[in-house]
Amino acid sequence: MRITPQAIINSRLGIGLALGLARGLPPHAGYRVAYAVAGWIARQRDWDIVQAARANQWVVSGGSISEEQLDRAVEETFRNTAHCIYDLYHNINNDAALWDQIDFGPAILEIIQKSQKREEGLIIVGMHSCSFDIVMQAAGLRGLQALVITLPQLTRGYRWQTEMRARVGLEIVPASVASLHEAVHRLRNGETVLTGLDRPLPGLKHRSRFFGRPALLPVHHIQLALKTKVPVVVASALLRPDGIYTFLVSDPLYMRNHSDRETEIRINSEAALKVAEEMICQDPHQWAMFHPVWPEALEEVN
Repeated sequence: MRITPQAIINSRLGIGLALGLARGLPPHAGYRVAYAVAGWIARQRDWDIVQAARANQWVVSGGSISEEQLDRAVEETFRNTAHCIYDLYHNINNDAALWDQIDFGPAILEIIQKSQKREEGLIIVGMHSCSFDIVMQAAGLRGLQALVITLPQLTRGYRWQTEMRARVGLEIVPASVASLHEAVHRLRNGETVLTGLDRPLPGLKHRSRFFGRPALLPVHHIQLALKTKVPVVVASALLRPDGIYTFLVSDPLYMRNHSDRETEIRINSEAALKVAEEMICQDPHQWAMFHPVWPEALEEVN
């Protein structure tokens, strides 16, 4: 098996080193190291994660920025991600400090309360913003109860990250036929299910439009919502200039029915993706997606 830089970064060793540095360094030094590493990674143009970041940022910009501007956008994306990783790992065992960095708005507090009451099923679809892990950890500590459906195959490093997420009380399962059946059962019983919206997967049948282009994004959240007749909420997070993290939560999206199944999935999927576009556009460089959402864009910019 080919060992790639991305595999090393996401390995248990790579994450362990990042965790050790973040816990041991105070913020003034920790951010400096994080930014230096982020800048170095952003300059590795032959790395898959950098090529993907360039392609994704290019599409989000509308293809309207110069190569120099794209270089700066990609570096800023990695800097934001490194900043959030430092904050998460630095406070991994300090719940009070983690809470102090989070602005809990009324929308997320209402979702947390509903997840506890279990009166109406809800599907939360999360964006891969650089700070989403931090706010979801904080939401779990605040009492969010949810079944979290992750990727079907996890690397060692990703499994370790999943274990850290589970420590706050979220129930995490890999995507499978069995877990999707379980999600249907939970939703029909008024529970909450959390899954991802913007992680591309190869070989998908459906190609909903995202930022004006067909994208390799999953639609299982839409299929679950149609089957169980529950709403979907799009959620993300934003790191503010003052260093505080805030939740971005959409209004509930209720499924629109259509006689043609393919059209039904597409229109509902694109409605959720439209909300996601608006969230990303609040600060495109906080969208931490390092897999190519639009594979053809790789050839346009790399």
